[in-house]
Order: sequence, then structure tokens, then C-alpha cells
Amino acid sequence: MANNIPLGLLEACVVVGASSDHLKELCVSWLQDVKEKELLLEAEVLQVHAPPFVTKEKTIDGEGYAPAFSRVQRRRSFLKKKKESPSVSSSNGTKTTTDQSVPKDIDLIALPQLCFPGGLRVVTENQEDSYHFLVFTDVFGNQTHGVVVQYYKQIQVPVDTITYRNGHYLSKPPKLFTAYAICLISKYPYYNALRDCLSSFLVQLKNCRMAEFEEQVKEFSAKLALVPIPPPGQLQVAFNLKPLQIILPPRQDMDRPAVDLDLHLPFLCFRPEQILQVICSILTEQRVVLCSSNWSRLTLVAECFIMFIHPLRWQHPYVPVLSRQMLDFLMAPTAYLMGCHVQHLEGVAAETDDLILIDIDEGTVTSSCAADLPDVPVAARECFKRRVEGLQIHYDLELCRHGSSMDVTDMRTRRRQWQHKLNSEILNISLELIVNIFREVHDHLNFEHRVFNSEEFFRAQEQADQPFYKKVLDTHMFHSLLKDCLNRKMDAFAQMKINTRSEAGRSLPFRLKTMPESLRRPNMTRKQPDYQLRKRLGMSLPNLVEDLSLMVPVRQLSFQKSDKGSLLKPAFNIPLKPVKTFKLPEFPPPLAYHYVQNYYSELISQLSKAINSASPEDSSLLARYYYLRGLINSVAGKRVDALMDFQSLHRTDMDIFPLELVTTLADSLRKEERNVAEERPELKRLISRVKKSSSQDDYPDGGSVKKFELPRTHMFLDVFVRRVQESGIIKDLGTIQRLFQALTVGMESTAKVSAQSVFYLDSSPDGQQKQVDPEVFRFFYTIWKETEAEAQDVDLPVAVLDHLEANEQVYKLSSSVKTSHGVGKIAMTQRRLFLLTEGRPGYVEITKFRDIEEVKISSAPLLLLRIPSLKIKTSLRRETFEANLKSECDLWHLMIKELWAGRKLADEHKDPQYIQQALTNALLMDAVVRCLQSQKAIYAASKLAYFDTMKREVPMMVPKTTSETLKHKINPCLDLMSPQAVDILLYTPGQLGAASSDGGGYPKLWCALSEGKVVVFDAASWSLQQNCIQVGTSRLNCMLAVDQQQLWIGSQDSIIYIINPNSMSCNKQLTEHRAEITGFTLEERPDKYNHLLAYSCSAEGTVIIWDVATLQVKRDISLNCDRLQSIQIHSGKLWCCARDCVMEVRRTGSVHRRISLPDHLRGSPCSYSSFLVFNERALMWTGCIDAGELCVWHLTDLEKPFQRIQLPDCTSVKCMIRVKNQIWVGGYSSSGGKARGKIYVVDTERLLVEKELQAHSDVVQTLCSAEDRYILSGAAGQDGKIAIWKVE
Repeated sequence: MANNIPLGLLEACVVVGASSDHLKELCVSWLQDVKEKELLLEAEVLQVHAPPFVTKEKTIDGEGYAPAFSRVQRRRSFLKKKKESPSVSSSNGTKTTTDQSVPKDIDLIALPQLCFPGGLRVVTENQEDSYHFLVFTDVFGNQTHGVVVQYYKQIQVPVDTITYRNGHYLSKPPKLFTAYAICLISKYPYYNALRDCLSSFLVQLKNCRMAEFEEQVKEFSAKLALVPIPPPGQLQVAFNLKPLQIILPPRQDMDRPAVDLDLHLPFLCFRPEQILQVICSILTEQRVVLCSSNWSRLTLVAECFIMFIHPLRWQHPYVPVLSRQMLDFLMAPTAYLMGCHVQHLEGVAAETDDLILIDIDEGTVTSSCAADLPDVPVAARECFKRRVEGLQIHYDLELCRHGSSMDVTDMRTRRRQWQHKLNSEILNISLELIVNIFREVHDHLNFEHRVFNSEEFFRAQEQADQPFYKKVLDTHMFHSLLKDCLNRKMDAFAQMKINTRSEAGRSLPFRLKTMPESLRRPNMTRKQPDYQLRKRLGMSLPNLVEDLSLMVPVRQLSFQKSDKGSLLKPAFNIPLKPVKTFKLPEFPPPLAYHYVQNYYSELISQLSKAINSASPEDSSLLARYYYLRGLINSVAGKRVDALMDFQSLHRTDMDIFPLELVTTLADSLRKEERNVAEERPELKRLISRVKKSSSQDDYPDGGSVKKFELPRTHMFLDVFVRRVQESGIIKDLGTIQRLFQALTVGMESTAKVSAQSVFYLDSSPDGQQKQVDPEVFRFFYTIWKETEAEAQDVDLPVAVLDHLEANEQVYKLSSSVKTSHGVGKIAMTQRRLFLLTEGRPGYVEITKFRDIEEVKISSAPLLLLRIPSLKIKTSLRRETFEANLKSECDLWHLMIKELWAGRKLADEHKDPQYIQQALTNALLMDAVVRCLQSQKAIYAASKLAYFDTMKREVPMMVPKTTSETLKHKINPCLDLMSPQAVDILLYTPGQLGAASSDGGGYPKLWCALSEGKVVVFDAASWSLQQNCIQVGTSRLNCMLAVDQQQLWIGSQDSIIYIINPNSMSCNKQLTEHRAEITGFTLEERPDKYNHLLAYSCSAEGTVIIWDVATLQVKRDISLNCDRLQSIQIHSGKLWCCARDCVMEVRRTGSVHRRISLPDHLRGSPCSYSSFLVFNERALMWTGCIDAGELCVWHLTDLEKPFQRIQLPDCTSVKCMIRVKNQIWVGGYSSSGGKARGKIYVVDTERLLVEKELQAHSDVVQTLCSAEDRYILSGAAGQDGKIAIWKVE
């Protein structure tokens, strides 16, 4: 196996102590009356033992298995090896190098100092054993962990050094004790487990003779090398090392190390305030020094704090234990995290500046004069302190209710369970702290261009928190967090952020939570932060009856900066999952090859029994058994068997698939093994897939993050689009193009205003191309941000707030003007206009946008002048409102008309995005006018009047039937640059109001967009629950909710992706199909042992039947047809729809009946697109591409349809779904030269079209039912929206 892939617990075992020569010299000097109570000696490496320990003997042809464990002792004696020549002569006269290999990342020069950081002492009295812990970090940041035990052994004084006469000693032999250190080194931080191993070993080591010492250590090391590391998840490994049973806990996930230490240690040493200071010093990458009089505390406490900042990773020098010879490391000019003995504290503080000094013994955190340590953000700090108050960190309190135990194993198990629960609580609290600190980072990222707007993120923070963020934004670990966010990494950080957001969103189930990123403004009218809008929210319209659902927007309440009330809510805790224990067999004699192989065989046999006895529904546990068995097979040299196990693992749980190990296995196959693998299709596919994955680079640029900067050169349209999207102002491509037109209006007149040309024309062969000057962009961007700042500075009295909705935001204030309602300022929200009267501030409502009947500009006489005034006529008042807005009149006229048109369209189409887009357009108009400051500024702003133009030029009246049936629209592409096709919709039921920590109790709407994107809506509130799950990169064709744990998605790349609906993670794949997946269906067979079967079909005509529990192929069927498109199962018969026919297939796989196209459609470009079988009525319905009709067939007579139902104004049928006694048909019409999405509701009894619905501007591609109460329809890319229809 590759050297960089650790397969077992032990990396190396090193014995450190004084050499025999030095000890002999010491005894001589002691006998010569040079006596001291305590002597210091130089520590040296005495032995190094590293796997492999045994290997299979060479076969006759010279070939053997890959080494499992070598019989050759790697370093019998390090000192002896050093003195020997580097090579010896073999019997045939050739030179061979002595095998002195040591793991390359173990520094044997520094190790003696670290094993004895206080020095190696010779004492006159025996001392108690002591343990401490080490961390080694190489130049690439890879860590190795060590556990050291120091124990004392009496020095054997050589007889020849003692003088005697007449059989009597003239001097009494000295009784001296010297320390030896045994250091266990592992790639994994199993501190408690390795300490237990050493504790067990010392019991027998202290009783052995010195001559047996080396062999005992060697056998002990070889035993530990036989211990496999458990995979991430819920399977821990146990083994006996008498008298103790040792447990290796698993990692929680692939990105987090195993937790095998007591995470509450810092809480025993520090108060919460000091813990936050330490975390802050690490997050801001200070020079941190830990001090203690106990060497063991240094590494354990440092490791706890490293755990607390997960998923951020410390990327600077990390040496938690410094010996006294290494103190000059503290002079390093970079950030670091180091530890030293407390006796050096004063000297270190005096010699070095800019230090954060942490005294573990005293529980204090101090800084040197030049060090500047900011405070953790206030809200996150208070939340953390509140959570910590609820921790029970004293085990003695837990023991009060238990009796005395006589069993050591029982006591250890009880303590381990308590510690595991406490560790999980602490990890949840620390993760919540990190999430609360960095939650808003996502809002300032541009995923398409990988840009982070650090300036806007910084300005969005509270004033008191800005010193902290000023330091954090420049750190390496924050940059790594940005990469993970931009890569949409679904780790514990992302999961907790989603879960806490979702829980908060559900607390407001009847309000719209939608707003483009450009409108992310704090509410200037509210002092309570509940109503500050600082985060981009998902979209929801849960209340399909009440029109208040069109309100925009509300702030999510999961975490708010200053809302102390919200911080007192119960923490979201990741539930503890039960952990299974796999016990290893008793260790064999570890240095004999055949015993080791028998041990592996027994271990593989036990794992096979565990796999066979595991419940198929518990796929997570099954995957861990496959992982372990594959690991053991690979170490035992059974490569093909190992690949078979990893193939099963790949099918069961991709999250823990060891790609590097499998790639190494595939590359190391011998010729005969490769031939065997090539004969097995599943192994052939696996090898091909891992090699392809190993060579792929998801981010060719290294996944870099760009910092947003304003442009410095002139911009054509394409560059301008990218720059605006990076700035976070808007993302919508159409709006940006209109903004470009607005900013390039009246170039000549604009040039006269500025000494420098603002716009210029670049001649080209195709004509004149417009460009935007960087100064104009900078000016526009500054104005846009200033507008947001001005909005925050306005404070409205409580009497005014009482008239506004809780989620209403004021976005624009006029100057003080005279109106027909008095003197004051006109305020514009997303819902209404109102007058903020002067003098004693008061509220006078002008109108809601939906009540406006007319808006126009007139002139009011003032002395000899005519002052422009704005008149607004409403349906609720007889009198017309008039305001003398003077120079602002034209702008307000434009903005009000745009919002009026947007509100009308939003009401008619029941699509709240219209009012959001209208508000964006109005605010852009304001910024353009203020930016250009020219005579043509208003004309330029009119280029952004999209909805007003639409209303005037293309009246869009929604038909009455459509208006009555349509309940709502939602936009799954809200966070994307342009609309994308809604390819598939799937509704999964849940229980409204059910409390579930993982969100599994809530119904969901799954929406597949272009290029493998899946977004998830919480169907209890229609809020966007999951922004994007990436499922491959190809078009997704079908979805199937198989059970509570599996949602299958069929892709154009021929892979079936399986998503866990609760965790939202895609960790399984089925790869048996050879062409794109086109359809699924499910069959329940309660009379059979395998009661649930899933059917999948692919375009070339293959149908595969799956056992859902085991994901094994039961059988496959090959059909001869033209593109198999969909399948259904009825009464044990499989119905398959292809382009050219519909087939009824028996269970045996033979075609029972084949139904070709109807006679009147043959010879035309028509082909079947969809079908439905009504088994209880013995009917089948079919629809065709390029045919605007439905054909109804008798199942008893499939020669020709007995009924043809013409669909009015229909060009093509795309999809069908049955709901109650209706069939809903999705298609489109191309009449008038423009494709429009159409939905037809057909009565199945009368065979008549009941309703013709029109709500999409592109083809209706997919339909799904929400518990027969609602139908949801999704349209192609020109529309890209989802409509929700009421079923009657």
C-alpha cells in the first residue's frame, strides 16, 4: 500500500532513554563520591519499531503479495544501527542496504527532547509513571500524534565497577533510577486509547527482565499495528490488551478528526470569558503561548481549542509542547500556537512581544503590551455563555445516582458514555459559536465568479464587532472557510447553518421570506433587530389563501446580532446516534506470518458475519462493515476482494469512500488479479471511475477566492455584467442589461458635465459599441451603498411603526415637500406610500400600490412660477393626492408607476417576485438619476421601467379560470443569474407541525434544475430550505421517493443518485445502467420477503429491478424500442412508454402487448411523450409530442383508441398526472408565434376538458401532486418558475 495511507493504529513505537555507556559512566562517578540527588542525562533514541513487521516469504518465481507486515525488524537498536556500516555484503558478493527505514515524517533528532521536555533525570528514589502528549506537524500541515509514558527503572550497576576485598564490597552499590520513555506515534489523535494501551503494557513490562525488554516492546508494537482504524460514522472498534479493553471511537465525519480526549478540560481550567478570549486569539491568528506546570495539559487543552474552531483549521506552526531547548521557537515572526512549562512564562513574556499568554494552571489569559486582542462578536459571545451555563462538566455529580461497581470494564464504559455525551454537547456549542460568527459570510459571496465582498461584509457588522472582523478577514483560516463555502461544501458548519435557519424560518410560517440580495437593507424604522434585513432569505408563500403572503420581506430569526431574546432559545443539537461496537479477535503471536494471516482470516470472517446479520435498512452500519473488511483485505494482500468490498461501499455510502486507497489498490494489481477484475463488470467500472475521479480537478484554479474590487478599466456589456454581479447589487441578467443601457444614455451631454470623458464610443467594424467608464461605475456603486446607509439612519416614531406591517421596510424618503395632506416627507415601502408629517411626526397614509388608479405629473402655481407636482388617484379616496416634489417629481413618478405595475402583475399572476423586481428597478432608477446628474438622467432611468413598459405595451390579463385555480408561484432560480428549466418536481409528504431536529418531519418539494442542481423547498412554508444540492453535472430526468431514507434521482449521465432526505446529502450511487436514466416506479409486494422493489429504465431500453433494502439488482430486462421514456407498474404488470410504442411487459421480461402510434399519427413526426394506466377502469391514456390531443384506449382492445380528446390551442403534450378523477396535462401552445405553457384539466368520467390554464411563459415540463390538494407545475428555461394550483 502507499506509504501515505495509514491503514492501522500504529505508525511507530519509539523507546527513548539514556544509553548504556552514559549510565555506566554515571555509576562510576557516583561510586567516586560525585553524588547528587538528581542528575540530568542526554536522552537518545534506543529503539524504533515501525510496521510492517512480517511479510510473506518469497515464492519460487520471486513474486509475492504486497507486504502485509514484515518479519524484518525495522530498527532493532537505533544506536547499534548508527554504528554499523550502511551496507553489508550478501553471500553472493553484492551490496544490500541495511533496512533502517523510519516513517519519513518522524523527526528522531527532536523526539528525545519532546519525550523528556524537562530533561532526563536520574534519581535515587523510584518515581510515579507520567504521561504526556505530542503533536508533530510536517511542512504540508499533516499531523502525527504521540502519546509518551515516562517510567523509571533501576539502573543495573556493572559488577566490574564495584571494588571489593576478601569477598566483601568496599562500597555499597548505588540504588539509582533512570527514566525511559515509550512513545506511541499514530496518524490519528487517539490520545486516551493509546494511553490505555501503554498503561496495560507497563503492567507486564515492569516485571520483565532487561534482556526481554526489546522483544516485549517489539511484540507490543506489532499487536497495535494489527488494529484497523474505524471509518467515520457510528462504528467503533474494540480490542483487548489485558487487563483493559481499548475503544477506538470513530470520527463524526470525514472532515473532523476522532475525538478521543475530554473536551471539557478547558471548562475546568477557564471561565467562559477566558475560553472566548482563547478562541478569539486563535481565530485572529495571534502568537499564542500555553503554559502549565503539567506537560500533559498542554497538548490536551490545545487540541480542545483546535476542536472548538472546527471547521476552521489552524494553518500556522503548532507545537503544543516545547522543551527547554526549543524555547527559541517562540522568536518566530509568524503566528503560532505553542506551549511551554510555566517556569518559563516570565522569561518568555519579557523577551517576546505580541504574545497572548495562557496560563492553564491559573486560568488566566493575558497579552503583552503590543498584543491587541479584540472581543468575540457580542451576540455570538452571549449565546455561547448562555449555552455553557447548561453544561454538566463534573462526573462526580453523575456518579451520585449510581452504586459502586465491582467491574473495571463497567466503570470505564459508564465514564466513556458520559464523556461521549458531554463531548457532543460541547462540539454543538462550539460549532454554533462559529456558525453565529460567520453566518452572514454566505450573503456576501458571489458563487458564479467566486468573489467575496469583504468591504460590504465588514460594513454590515455592528460597530462593536468590527475590530474582530477586521483581523479575522485577513487570516488564512478564514480564506479556507471562504473556499469551502464557495465550493458548497456540505459539512457540519453548513448543516447547522441550514438547520438553524430552517427552524427560525418555520417560526414565521405565514410570511413571505423573499428578497433579492440587492435589497438586503436593515429596516431604518425599527430599533428591534427582529426587523433588520441583513440576510438574503429563501422564498416562501405558505399561506395560499391570505393575500398577506405577498408581503416582502422578513428577517430570519435563527440568529440575530442584538436580539438577546433570540439567543436564549434552546440550541439546535445534532442528535446523538447510537454507536455500534465491533470487537477484534484476540491478538495472535504478532511476529509470525501465518499467525497474522490466520488473524486476518478470522477478522474477515467476523466482518462477513456482521454484514450478513446487519439489517439492510441500516445501510450506514453496513457501509462501515464493508469499509473495515475492504481495509483488512487490502492489508492481507487480497486486492480483488478488497476492491469488491469497496465497490459495495461505493454503492452504500460514498461519503466514506477512500478514493486514494482504492486508487492505490487498482494501480498495484498484478496481472492475474487485473484479469480477474476485468472479468467482473462492477470492478471494471469501479476502477475506471476512481481513475477518472483521481485525475479530475474540480477547480483548475485551485478553488481560489477573489476579493471584490471596483473596476479600473472601461467595460463592455459582458464585463459590466460580471462586475455588477460580483458587486452583489443584482444578479439578474436582464436587469443588468437594462442598467447598462441606462448608464450609456446621452453620452455627449454627460461628457460635457465631467472634465474627464465618462462614456466613449469604441469604433469597430460592426459599428459603435458602448462602454461604461470605471469612474461612473464607482460613482454608481458608491451611491447605491450610500442609499442603504441613509436608510439605516432614519428613525420613525412608534406611532408611525404601528401603521406598518412587521416586515415592511422603508426604502426611499423624499425631501420635505408641501402636499395636499400637509407638509412632510413621502416615504416609500414595498407596499405603500405614506407621508411622514413634520413638526410633531405623524403618519398619513397616501395609498397602497395596489389601490392606485392613476399617476401623473402636473404643475402647481407658485407666485409667477409653475412647480411640478405629482398627482396620485386611488380607488379608496375621492380626492387626489398631490405633492409639490419639484425636481424630484419625475423620478418619483417613474418609481411609483413601476411599483404600481409590479404590484398589479404580482396580484394578477400571484407571483411575489414581480413586486421584488419592481422594487429593485425603482431603487436602481434612483441610483442612476443621482449618478448621472444630467438632463437625460430621467430618460436614462426610464430604461429600467420594465414592468411599467410591459403593462403599457403588452397587457397581460390572466384568464379568469387560471386566476381562480392558480394559488401561487415560487421561483427556484431566485439565487441564480438567469432562469433555468425546471426539469423535475417531486413532493415528499411529512407532518405539518412535527418537530424534528433534522427536518425530516416536514414536507418538502424537490426541484431539479439544469446541470444537476437540486433545490429543496419546505412545503410547510414554501420557504427555500436547501439552496443547491449538486447531483452530477448533467440534466436530471426523473425522481422517486423510495422511503424515508432514500430519494432516487436519475441523470442523463446514466447514474442513479440517492439522496438522504433528512441530511440532504448524496452519498450513494447506482451505476449499472449504460445510458441516461429516464424513469422510475415503485412496487410494494407484501406477500414477498423483499416487499419493496424499485424499477429504473434507461433510454436504450434497459429496465433494472432493484431490491430497495440492499440496493442489489434483482434482474434486468432488455426491450427493443426507440428511446424508453417512462415506466409504471400495475397489478404486477410493467408498462413501458417509448417514443414509438407503449409495451406491457410480464415479470419474466417478455413483451405481452405492444401498442404502436395511432393510425392517424403514423408517418408524422409525432411520438409518445407520456401515458397513464387506469387499471380499475381498464383504460390507458396517451399523449404525444407535436400532437395537441389525448388518446384513450381500452386495455381489452389496444388496436386503436376509442376516444380522442382535442386539447384547445395545444401544440404538444409533454407530461400527465392523475389526481382524483382528473387528469392534468402539461404542454404548450405555439400560436401567435410564441411558446406558452398550457395546463389542461380533463374529467376522466366525461372525457372532457374542464379547464384550460395558462401561467407559464414556456413549456410545462413537469407536474407533481401535493397530497391531491395541490398540483405543482414547472416550466422550461424561459420561464423557470413553479406554479401551485388548487385541485377541486
